[in-house]
Amino acid sequence: MSKLKVIPEKSLTNNSRIVGLLAQLEKINTESTESDTARYVTSKILHLAQSQEKTRREMTAKGSTGMEVLLSTLENTKDLQTTLNILSILVELVSAGGGRRASFLVSKGGSQILLQLLMNASKESPLNEELMVQIHSILAKIGPKETNARRAVDRGYVQVLLTIYVDWHRHDNRHRNMLIRKGILQSLKSVTNIKLGRKAFIDANGMKILYNTSQECLAVRTLDPLVNTSSLIMRKCFPKNRLPLPTIKSSFHFQLPVIPVTGPVAQLYSLPPEVDDVVDESDDNDDIDLEAENETENEDDLDQNFKNDDIETDINKLKPQQEPGRTIEELKMYEHLFPELVDDFQGYDLISKEPKPFVFEGKVRGPIVVPTAGEEASGNSGSLRKGMVMKTTVSPKGDEGNEKPASVDLAKEDIKDNDRTFQQQLDDQNRTISSGHGLNNDIVKALDRITLQNFPSQTAPGFTAGMKDYGLPVTVLTCTKACSHVAACGNVLFEGRTVQLGKLCCTGVETEDDEDTESTSSVEQASVEVPDVPTLHDSDLYIEIVKSTKSVPEYSEVAYPDYFGHIPPPFKEPILERPYGVQRTKIAQDIERLIHQSDIIDRVVYDLDNPNYTIPEEADVLKFNSKFESGNLRKVIQIRKNEYDLILNSDINSNHYHQWFYFEVSGMRPSIAYRFNIINCEKSNSQFNYGMQPLMYSVQEALNARPWWIRVGTDICYYKNHFSRSSIAAGGQKGKSYYTITFTVNFPHKDDVCYFAYHYPYTYSTLQMHLQKLESAHNPQQIYFRKDVLCETLSGNSCPLVTITAMPESNYYEHICQFRNRPYVFLSARVHPGETNASWVMKGTLEYLMSNNPTAQSLRESYIFKIVPMLNPDGVINGNHRCSLSGEDLNRQWQSPNPDLHPTIYHAKGLLQYLAAVKRLPLVYCDYHGHSRKKNVFMYGCSIKETVWHTNDNAASCDVVEDVGYRTLPKILSHIAPAFCMSSCSFVVEKSKESTARVVVWREIGVQRSYTMESTLCGCDQGKYKGLQIGTQELEEMGAKFCVGLLRLKRLTSPLEYNLPSSLLDFENDLIESSCKVTSPTTYVLDEDEPRFLEEVDYSAESNDDLDIELAENTGDYEPSAQEEVLSDSESRTYLS
Repeated sequence: MSKLKVIPEKSLTNNSRIVGLLAQLEKINTESTESDTARYVTSKILHLAQSQEKTRREMTAKGSTGMEVLLSTLENTKDLQTTLNILSILVELVSAGGGRRASFLVSKGGSQILLQLLMNASKESPLNEELMVQIHSILAKIGPKETNARRAVDRGYVQVLLTIYVDWHRHDNRHRNMLIRKGILQSLKSVTNIKLGRKAFIDANGMKILYNTSQECLAVRTLDPLVNTSSLIMRKCFPKNRLPLPTIKSSFHFQLPVIPVTGPVAQLYSLPPEVDDVVDESDDNDDIDLEAENETENEDDLDQNFKNDDIETDINKLKPQQEPGRTIEELKMYEHLFPELVDDFQGYDLISKEPKPFVFEGKVRGPIVVPTAGEEASGNSGSLRKGMVMKTTVSPKGDEGNEKPASVDLAKEDIKDNDRTFQQQLDDQNRTISSGHGLNNDIVKALDRITLQNFPSQTAPGFTAGMKDYGLPVTVLTCTKACSHVAACGNVLFEGRTVQLGKLCCTGVETEDDEDTESTSSVEQASVEVPDVPTLHDSDLYIEIVKSTKSVPEYSEVAYPDYFGHIPPPFKEPILERPYGVQRTKIAQDIERLIHQSDIIDRVVYDLDNPNYTIPEEADVLKFNSKFESGNLRKVIQIRKNEYDLILNSDINSNHYHQWFYFEVSGMRPSIAYRFNIINCEKSNSQFNYGMQPLMYSVQEALNARPWWIRVGTDICYYKNHFSRSSIAAGGQKGKSYYTITFTVNFPHKDDVCYFAYHYPYTYSTLQMHLQKLESAHNPQQIYFRKDVLCETLSGNSCPLVTITAMPESNYYEHICQFRNRPYVFLSARVHPGETNASWVMKGTLEYLMSNNPTAQSLRESYIFKIVPMLNPDGVINGNHRCSLSGEDLNRQWQSPNPDLHPTIYHAKGLLQYLAAVKRLPLVYCDYHGHSRKKNVFMYGCSIKETVWHTNDNAASCDVVEDVGYRTLPKILSHIAPAFCMSSCSFVVEKSKESTARVVVWREIGVQRSYTMESTLCGCDQGKYKGLQIGTQELEEMGAKFCVGLLRLKRLTSPLEYNLPSSLLDFENDLIESSCKVTSPTTYVLDEDEPRFLEEVDYSAESNDDLDIELAENTGDYEPSAQEEVLSDSESRTYLS
């Protein structure tokens, strides 16, 4: 032991006593004098430490050897009282000094000395309780500060800590020593931060010990901190498992016409075939990741003025600079997609033949081009224009008499009772489908046409339905018991290319009332009134369209929900309340897999990678399928009798993006809780932790006149699991894990066929069907509607381009000029296939624009709409979540799209460049998206001033002059759309978003009002729909309200046209806040169009509810308060890695 450091003379007066005592104690150690002297000296030091802060400060000051003297004495003394005195001194030092003094004690080797003392004391009989309590009290303080875990492992402390913890667990019956027990666990947690510590923990049977003790603690709520910390340690030490796949690349392969030179796709193609891309060779690097996960006490000290490095700070880059990009000659290829700019409408049956006074619609944005006869004759444009404005959709049957005659009856519901839950409605809606007689010829024909088995003449006994034409698909389907084990799902329905419907595993349509006594009138009473509006769903047309849809797997089956269609259920679906402790319960069940391995079935029941897998024959094993358009499910493994692990397929030509799922389940039994675990998710958190439920569609319910997707599932949570994620899949980062979505479902019917989806499915074929129905139903005298093909996708599917506006009143000069000079609005959607809500919003927009509503007519008279409703058809068709067949996020390709790899983006941008070139810049561009980690509907826009403000460069922001009109449309929507939330909008431009549609259209094309509109996948936490999960009705309403907002925007920006009072000229300024506060700046998160998650509270996917090392009353799964759920971004950043 080194000599005591000489104290400066200035300090000698005040501290001479403690210095003298420490020097005396060091002399005792050296000379091995009597224990009575050591006892006396340590008692004096204890008195000074208890009474004087300056003494405590001196002993732990930088350069002081006082701590070393105490520890040396503690290590060498054999006297019990001296030991107790020194331990009391150490308790005083670390208790009053916080984390710094605890770290100081650790740095001097205090942990090793205390643990050795603990080992020695535990061997004595009887145990000295006072000594044990003192040692544990100090360990509880310094355990989290231990950094020399390797030494602790080498000395066998892991086994000792576990033994001591079990002893305290057994004897602390009144839970008076919780701090000690928590301290032992914190020491274990520190030791297991390294790989050797985790191995020692496993070898010491630590998993079983902590599992058993934590299960015994569950009954006492005050012991939750022990349960949560035990769970964290077990999760950390759970051996990393290989994801049970041959490769993380997609099961489906599509050869690209051009291989990118750089980027993840290039890396994917450059990997040698023998490389194992599922796991890394070693997990030595995972220590770094684990240490990063562990919470630190210094989080509160983080700089509150956190600077987001992703915010663009270069003013020159922020300023919009219109760049033609392509020459005028190149852009002429798009002329034929703008016939409305040159068509003279000669020969059309227009509403009015009489000329009316010509009134310009506000400011003329470009030259009025009225082609002369000579000009028409000199070019090919005339032949292109003629006859292309209005097309008619020919019925696939070619004869109206062959159209499907019947449709699903809507369930009888009292609209006033729409607050009731789905289960209540099931209980209330008892009806009988009458048997035998009553089948008219049309229904018999339909039965023959839709029979699903190889018995075309056989009709299921006891099946008929009161049919009424609501435009919904036929519900008369027959099935026999023999179908329950048929491998090929269904019978060939059509000649030529075969399209099949899946099997119905039932003995017929299950009735909801065993007494088959109701009359026809009672069946009629079971229907509910619906609005008399044309439906866009046509099952026959859907099948015809599917036959021409090209998929990589060459799907030949049709999912029943897509065939039957979906109508919104007549009841509200509240955001699910999270049960207390659900995450740790699920994790405990996962840990049981390791402890009780003999209970695990581990049987593959579905596998896209192995076409020869055995389909389960047992009646109590579920059957799965995803071989249909937009389906995504790669593999299913039965874990326990009623529990299944599900693995999602990667996006084609990619090795990640696992989030979208859509699959079929059959062979279920009612009143049984089935647990489903989707085990290869990648995002660090999800709205499944905050009340979102997956969606289910029951075929049996659809046959019973309830054809709708509903939110289902209990015990839902999202958490990090024990499946290792390779560095190849994690962008070069090692030691990463996948995440699990888990939910439990009770099926309402025996042997039903049910479908599960991440969100309401909306397929490419559905879009094409809807467009055809809209086109065939519109009034050509009133509505100008065109459906063109923008381009073909990589797999040969057409990308539709829709033009909608009002027909001119006549073909007179004034009306044609007025028609051509309407400003453009350019809309797009579904660039990300998994964001199906964007398509439902787009459906609402399209239906509104094509409706007979007077406001819609005013809107058509105000604008020309150019709409690309699905920018990524191939991704949608093949069940991708984010990418196209190129394996790339198309919303990151707008800066330099490749015509061979990104044709839809290349040509969509070309349309905008063409409009810019002919001086017809759109007034508004909006790209519809879905958002997986925020609630409500909101917008992202682009503002130089707000971006600069957010960098805290106030001087620079003062010099920026900017029209704040970009805020007008979001403000309007916040007033008229119940789901829209202005406070979630952001107008900050980030570097990582510079290649997105929103930023490129703003910066390069020059559209000031360029937006991304994000719709939640979960629900709303404000407004009319607060506390409710969002449905298709609310999404379609948002699409319609967006249109109404555009009309109000028109009236604000062109008030003279409407002869509005001059006082309304200031209305726009009134809507715009004088202080444009940035409320939701976005941050680059996993290459997403998403800001950081705002609701990271105690039950995150990472922490399992243990954020505080101290004993806290509110640790565990607590529900976030309203204030916590609306944390500002500046507050929430500190919670996110």
